[in-house]
Amino acid sequence: MLPTPVPPRIAIIGGGPAGLMAADVLSQAGVTVDLYDAMPSVGRKFLLAGVGGMNITHSEAFEPFVARYRERASALRPLLEAFDATQLRRWIHELGIDTFVGSSGRVFPTDMKAAPLLRAWLRRLREAGVQLHTRHRWLGWNADGSLRLQGPDDEHHIMADAVLLALGGGSWARLGSDGAWVPLLEARGVPVRALRPANCGFDVTGWSPLLKERFAGAPLKTVSLRLPEGEPRKGEFVVTATGIEGSLVYALSADIRERIERDGCALILLDLLPDHSLEKIARALARPRGSQSMAKHLKRQLGLDGVKAGLLRELAAADAFDDPQRLAQAIKALPITLRRPRPLDEAISSAGGLPFEALDDGLMLRQLPGVFCAGEMLDWEAPTGGYLLTACFASGRAAAQGMLRWLGR
Repeated sequence: MLPTPVPPRIAIIGGGPAGLMAADVLSQAGVTVDLYDAMPSVGRKFLLAGVGGMNITHSEAFEPFVARYRERASALRPLLEAFDATQLRRWIHELGIDTFVGSSGRVFPTDMKAAPLLRAWLRRLREAGVQLHTRHRWLGWNADGSLRLQGPDDEHHIMADAVLLALGGGSWARLGSDGAWVPLLEARGVPVRALRPANCGFDVTGWSPLLKERFAGAPLKTVSLRLPEGEPRKGEFVVTATGIEGSLVYALSADIRERIERDGCALILLDLLPDHSLEKIARALARPRGSQSMAKHLKRQLGLDGVKAGLLRELAAADAFDDPQRLAQAIKALPITLRRPRPLDEAISSAGGLPFEALDDGLMLRQLPGVFCAGEMLDWEAPTGGYLLTACFASGRAAAQGMLRWLGR
């Protein structure tokens, strides 16, 4: 009788969405999977991303969806074609979690929470035989090709038939994505593009003490932002003690960051009243105000007060307040000069990482046969709105399938 073949053994380093998705695909194919994570529990960044509502993906049509990945759209297209937003929702439904499409097109679990989804997912992985090893930090390789893993008590050396690295980018280090993998791969000759903040806030040269004291943390709602040559985006953001941040800023963050890298600073234009035309604002400002202060005039005629009025006073030329036309122009295009992005660890996600050119079609490193990579380690970025998670899921699935092909499964 022929001996029963031993199933291949896979080591996955990283317990975020990409690593967990790969473990799901591999275990369903009958492969022995050991998943290692440096944190006390897996999926920590996934859980934090769900605070305030777990935005899992987006329902928009496929072509505009793929375009959200900018210059990496062509590299991610085949991954997303194989596992798009519809297929991701179907997979979530198989876990017993219902989803719905919000008014903005974003997709959420019905209860808006990440924890029930993660619990159902981990239960399925354990039932499929996946072994989860927490508090195990990857330290690189030994000379014999075994993996070095620092456990709670001592160092372990693990041999695997193939390895998936899904270690995240460089943001939110306290949750495990600390970029410590970069020098380990560079030491093996793997090219890595510098990790940079994405979906991040930005600093100005400095707000006045009055603006910081009165309005740091204040939200600006129903406004629009644009680069001088770009189309305006409508939404909201927050004034911080050092600059600005929030969803509307994140939507432009890649362009702003690249402008700062090129020119040393980036000018953006704020429209405080995007639903009012320039002419309408100028007419309202030209009405007699008598003995009223300019602050009361702005509030009475245009409803402009609070942080919006504070920014107008901060950034508009002083003599513009004597000219209704110039003041109207300032309200419609208030210039904000941004000097630097906030530190990488404060960003929602990171740009940079492993270039797709260093990987084959199965997401295996050309320099290191048998070593695959997925998730935010790869050199791509996307805005918030479900795009980040979708690409992490899709790349984890693609890497798992690449591993199965490489193992002849």
